[in-house]
Amino acid sequence: MKLNISNHIKEIVPYPPGKPLEELERELGITGSIKLASNENPWGPSPKAVDAIGNHLTNLHRYPDGSGHYLTNMLAKKMGVSSEEIVLGNGSNEIIEFLVKAFIRSGDEVITSHPSFLMYQKFVQIRGGENIVIPLREMTHDLDAIQKAVTNRTRLIFLDNPNNPCGTVISRQDFNSFLAALPEEVVVVLDEAYVDFLPEDERIDILSLIRIPENIPAVVSLRTFSKAYGLAGLRVGFGIMHPEIAQILHRVRQPFNINLLGQIGALAALTDEEHYLKTIQGTLDGKEWLTRKIDELGCKVFRSYANFFLIDIFNDATKLYEAMLRQGVIVRAMKAYGFPNYIRLTVGTHEENERFMKAFEICLRELNYV
Repeated sequence: MKLNISNHIKEIVPYPPGKPLEELERELGITGSIKLASNENPWGPSPKAVDAIGNHLTNLHRYPDGSGHYLTNMLAKKMGVSSEEIVLGNGSNEIIEFLVKAFIRSGDEVITSHPSFLMYQKFVQIRGGENIVIPLREMTHDLDAIQKAVTNRTRLIFLDNPNNPCGTVISRQDFNSFLAALPEEVVVVLDEAYVDFLPEDERIDILSLIRIPENIPAVVSLRTFSKAYGLAGLRVGFGIMHPEIAQILHRVRQPFNINLLGQIGALAALTDEEHYLKTIQGTLDGKEWLTRKIDELGCKVFRSYANFFLIDIFNDATKLYEAMLRQGVIVRAMKAYGFPNYIRLTVGTHEENERFMKAFEICLRELNYV
């Protein structure tokens, strides 16, 4: 078979999926593992979402609402925007794909940071665009270096805020100054997948930036139901943006891109404020408890505004990751992100956090790291 594939497609490294939990348990001969590696919601979805989905299982022979009418309108009401300012996606990463499809042609430039969400660069590479990657400075987006990297070919800038994997944030003042120094033709995308865990007074005022775009670049906010709402398996996200940009993205959006159960589950989740607040408070409490316990072992915890944080163990973190696997606790080793001595830990339920600490101490001592 002969295939004529462009070089920019050939050079893409596929996203490395993790093994199913059941397969890892089978290989390691263990049971009852816990996964604290993917920044998921350990409290699960809202019971209201589960009930609503169950009530619609008999409608699976019908196509979903192609416009996402009810979900879009409820989101608009909750966010204080108009429905014309919202675009739904199959996860917020599909909104990233829409933006790249709409604005990037071969040779155009997109600026991202490293480390950051890998899919920004992959979507650009698929389109034949050029990735300009700026290293983080002190674990935070280096806005000065990003601004200096802008050229007349720059079309998009992606900033995850809070950043993944570091959990750091950009202040309102720094972001506003950054925007003022950019050409208006650039679109700045704030990926706010973890913004629910950030105090409201520390969030960037995205609505004013979207609605008063004069003399500054257009700003797009990305949100998701995968984290605070516990619906990662349904793949529902959305973007908030100026209606003119939204109309452009609708032109590249496939019909029925949000499945039926995803729309139903997300709609119900928005009505369960109690479950949402439980997740936020549980995460904050868990971070505080874990930080205190990890500090007592002599490891360094980095402050994070997300539902995860980095831990410097001052030794080979890959060995620790492998040792903890054998204890049935899955964390993320950060060597691939340029942090060979760090692990990233998702905050779990209190029971999961206690189990992590027990396994963490056992493995540190087995490896003579403490």
